[in-house]
Amino acid sequence: MTVAEKTSPEKRDRGLLRVDVNECKGCGLCIEACPPKAIHLSERLNHYGYRTATYNGTGCTGCGICFMACPEPGAITVLRLRRGAATQQEEALACASN
Repeated sequence: MTVAEKTSPEKRDRGLLRVDVNECKGCGLCIEACPPKAIHLSERLNHYGYRTATYNGTGCTGCGICFMACPEPGAITVLRLRRGAATQQEEALACASN
């Protein structure tokens, strides 16, 4: 085991992020506001022609800063995960949503 493995054990995500592609306008404010940089712009366009924000799939801390930065009501939902949950999505608590 290397020193890096001892000092940085595998971290579980503490949050889960959902982006409603029909509400997101691709302004990028959530991307800039996200401390762990767990959000990026999609390459695909939604039906309005916007490149929408997309969760990377890992790295969410559940802090809700992206939710607070988003100007579109209902575009971002942040869920805080419970510790030791068997399935993350079933045990998620609504942290911030519209």
